[in-house]
Amino acid sequence: MDILKILSRSTKQTNKAQSAARGTNLTLPSAGVNANPQLFHDEIPGARGTKRKRGGHGKDTEEKREDDGEVDFFAQTSFVPKSKIVKSEAVLTGPESTSNASSQPQSRNLDEAECRQVLKSHRVKVTIIPATKISEKKVKKSKKTKVSEVVSKQEYKQIFPQPLEAFSDLGTTYGIHGRIRDNLVEQGYKIPTEVQMGSLPLLLDPKIALRSSMEEIETGEIDLLTVAPTGSGKTLAFLIPVANQILQRRRTGEDKKDHVLEAVIVAPTKELASQIVNEAKKLCQGTGVKVTGMRKGMRVVGGDEEMRQPRVEEGSDSEGSNTEKAVSTKQPVTKTDILVTTPGLLQSALSNNGITSQIPTVRTLVLDEADVLLDPLFRDQTLAIWNSCSNAALQVTLWSATMGSNIEELALSTIRTRHTSLNLGSAVPIIRLVVGLKDSAIPNITHKLTYTATEPGKLLALRQLLQPTSTSDSSSLRPPFLIFTQTIPRAIALHSELLYDIPPSAGGSSRLAVLHSNLSDDARSEVMRKFRSGDVWILITTDILSRGVDFKGVNGVVNYDVPNSAASYIHRVGRTGRAGRDGGVAVTFYTKEDIPYVKAVANVIAISEKQGGKVEGEGIKKWLLDSLPNVGKKSKKELKLHGVEARRDSSRKDNNAKDGKDKGKGRGKMQISTKSGYERKVENRRRGAIEGSKRRALLYGNGDGTKTAEESDFGGFDD
Repeated sequence: MDILKILSRSTKQTNKAQSAARGTNLTLPSAGVNANPQLFHDEIPGARGTKRKRGGHGKDTEEKREDDGEVDFFAQTSFVPKSKIVKSEAVLTGPESTSNASSQPQSRNLDEAECRQVLKSHRVKVTIIPATKISEKKVKKSKKTKVSEVVSKQEYKQIFPQPLEAFSDLGTTYGIHGRIRDNLVEQGYKIPTEVQMGSLPLLLDPKIALRSSMEEIETGEIDLLTVAPTGSGKTLAFLIPVANQILQRRRTGEDKKDHVLEAVIVAPTKELASQIVNEAKKLCQGTGVKVTGMRKGMRVVGGDEEMRQPRVEEGSDSEGSNTEKAVSTKQPVTKTDILVTTPGLLQSALSNNGITSQIPTVRTLVLDEADVLLDPLFRDQTLAIWNSCSNAALQVTLWSATMGSNIEELALSTIRTRHTSLNLGSAVPIIRLVVGLKDSAIPNITHKLTYTATEPGKLLALRQLLQPTSTSDSSSLRPPFLIFTQTIPRAIALHSELLYDIPPSAGGSSRLAVLHSNLSDDARSEVMRKFRSGDVWILITTDILSRGVDFKGVNGVVNYDVPNSAASYIHRVGRTGRAGRDGGVAVTFYTKEDIPYVKAVANVIAISEKQGGKVEGEGIKKWLLDSLPNVGKKSKKELKLHGVEARRDSSRKDNNAKDGKDKGKGRGKMQISTKSGYERKVENRRRGAIEGSKRRALLYGNGDGTKTAEESDFGGFDD
């Protein structure tokens, strides 16, 4: 026996064994394991593990689902392998499922106590908002009691509608169209999320959903305001009722193949609108419902008058009216049932010489990410679209993960004004649905605040995440992940800086991409396609992708620059941990300049960790929350509009500089670069010297007929 060989043996595991051990215990959003899409599973005293009989069939209230199949990490929908889908007796996939779906559905109701228990266990709170304005009720304002507190106790009535415990109940209880049921089964939807559990019964049939809470509803529809965490399935929650209502109304129509614009879905960005179109087409496949994404130049309003605009002939005087010829630019009206659009595109299509056209056929208006649509940036356009929907039976639903009190009051006042003008009064209830705590981040991801002191420190910290120093470094991020910056120039600069950080053996610079609003629509679509397919691993972007866009397999989010508000942070970090997937990581870098603005983010993290069940003392420390300074309202507003002052666009800063004294101040300090200030100064001097030499060569050279140095005004010095 070789004694040297025995002594040289090591008890340390090899790198291969270590990586295999880590891989078995690793839980990531891209791992494809999603046992339950629900975020909250609070225990119900005395009801856990029991079976409840409905209609003669026993049904387990906690039905477990295991997904072990291969998944598309960047898909937009929840995935269940078809072999794992349990076909319940309520959902039929044979010919009976597509047969007459208008047959009388079976009634399966819980009493109010059971509804209360189920909704409470999933942290779903439903309230009816008063139909009249608060100011109409003479509530005395005192220093100790706020008006909002008095009203919330006296006016806001909490109700407990029937919860949707399984997607199979959509057919048996609410009688949705058979083809929609089949599409849901094919896409693997089985267990509804909290927002789907609370909103779908209310939107499909409020009389059935509110049977235990309200004696009678004068109309068959409600207006709904929903606040639910990111990635909780809000898109499907508003698409199912919209498609089902169109199909149910079409049954009574004469021409079932005629497409009439009945629903408008408004989203703040083109990426989110495109995603909604894709989801809607998958849901409506085979139903005959046509879904269209709004494009520039598209006409959605018909009429007898032709749209004409003057065309000036070439070489003619623009002031001569005789040379102008009215040329018909009439385009055929787009025939569709559901229109998905951004506010600017639709508002410009409806505007004609300052007058907004009416679209009386629209019966459903959906505002996705309603808080930003009603923010000053889009408010005028959104309200113009809202007012153009002149149908008396219009149903309005608003959806977002964050909803400030001012935005909520604006939405409620608009709905109340409409009800008053149409003499509807309290006939159409206004219902608010909140999942979890309002304006809070999802509880199933890990939050990290990293102090980097300076801008170069951010680059070092980011490179440490990309290339950890040790194989067991738990702080590293595994692709794919997103990196958010404050401005477009910073996103472009960071992309250039990291271009060669990924080794060629792993794909090199092709694995890194940047996306912002300055790119063309085709370029943005191509970047999104590559990121979804896995060709791009790291995507650097601005807040253009912070809202609504669904990347199921994103493992983490890096806030390279501190978000402009707490709501912005909630939406950014919501790109990971979608549909209840665990293992997502959200890392936020902050420097000395960011310290005054970190408290809002730290408070959101503390609330999220508390919701996730972390013990006090873990995660965000209390001493950090106490030591961070508070920010005034004026500073918060300035931060929300323009971001951290030190990192604003340099051109904007130079234009606002007083007397040119502050021009260019701090620009080099906030540049994203690994080069020192001295190196950049030397490069600038060398570049300037080369440019000056070229100019002098053109000016004084005699090869092109110009003057020589002796013949010019400056002939040099004599000896």
